[in-house]
Amino acid sequence: MKLDTVIAVRKNKMVYRDGDCCLKVFGEGYSKADILNEALNQARVEETGLAIPKIREVTVINGQWAIVFDYIEGKTLAQLMLESPEKQEAYLDWFVKIQLEIQKKTCPLLTKLKDKMKRKISLTAFDATTRYDLHTRLDAMPRQAQLCHGDFNPSNIIISCDNTPYIIDWSHATQGNGAADAARTYLLFWLAGEAEIAEKYLALFCRESLEEKTSVQRWLPIVAASQSVKENAEEKELLTRWVNVVDYQ
Repeated sequence: MKLDTVIAVRKNKMVYRDGDCCLKVFGEGYSKADILNEALNQARVEETGLAIPKIREVTVINGQWAIVFDYIEGKTLAQLMLESPEKQEAYLDWFVKIQLEIQKKTCPLLTKLKDKMKRKISLTAFDATTRYDLHTRLDAMPRQAQLCHGDFNPSNIIISCDNTPYIIDWSHATQGNGAADAARTYLLFWLAGEAEIAEKYLALFCRESLEEKTSVQRWLPIVAASQSVKENAEEKELLTRWVNVVDYQ
């Protein structure tokens, strides 16, 4: 396998193309368990029938763990939105419809979203009272078993040459409440400095899913706390503000 053509550079990982294969190569300090879990998540999601790159193998290249899967020729939805801003609303509508297609699926062997959020809250640097309030809020949230992507943003959708949207990066996939996944997407737009798009997205999601806006907003302190464990200094102020929100009316 050749590591000549770099597709993407991420923290502690590199993504390469080798012919019709895509190779995600992880840094030496990356947890083997997390790598194997990511591959397992993607393999399980494959079974739902969604359009996603198929796993080919998990291997070691030059002493580093790697996941090998299908290379999808095309542009990300983020690229298309940037290239054609006049089509932003149409692309955003498509984006929401893809997310709702994901949430129609179930994947019973995936980690439960509420269990993952519980662990993340316990790992945050917030004081004991704030963590208790977050756990209490989480416990009160309705249990569901929808497939949740966990990092659903336009950069993780590749539109292929035949106009098929392929969803990539399933490392954070869980089963749980779709409103929580929508809250995370809304948060990701805000963290990217795209507050206007975030509000348009939320309105579209609620309209298409028939979900009350407050049902999504009530998840914001929880997903903000979860994001805070990454300890990104640039995100700290916004995340802290949202974690300390008492309630949305």
